[in-house]
Amino acid sequence: MPDDDLITCSCLCGAVRFQITRPPKLNSCNCSACRRYGALWGYSPPTNARFLQGKDHTVPYLRGEKSLAFHHCATCGCVTHWQGQADDNRAFNLRLADDPRAIDGIRIRQFDGADSWTFLD
Repeated sequence: MPDDDLITCSCLCGAVRFQITRPPKLNSCNCSACRRYGALWGYSPPTNARFLQGKDHTVPYLRGEKSLAFHHCATCGCVTHWQGQADDNRAFNLRLADDPRAIDGIRIRQFDGADSWTFLD
């Protein structure tokens, strides 16, 4: 895949780094966790994203039904990704893009995770 299709991201301290193929859309969710994290979630099958370093340097946080774990850097606290607990579903926080312009032009969908579990756009 061409390098311009890849977005490289890192937490504030640089301990966790990952690379993801540019997704067709990002999700902004208004559930109680996501709105506090301020994340823009880029979904990716495992073959389209990889950790460059620090995969084992994240700390999972499971809440509610414990169906997914939000991961944050153990050093600086940046939320890096979430991982499904029963499947391979996962999403990465693309607000951590090393070059913020890398996400320019990607459609941002508004997801109502607080109430209806539907897209609002």
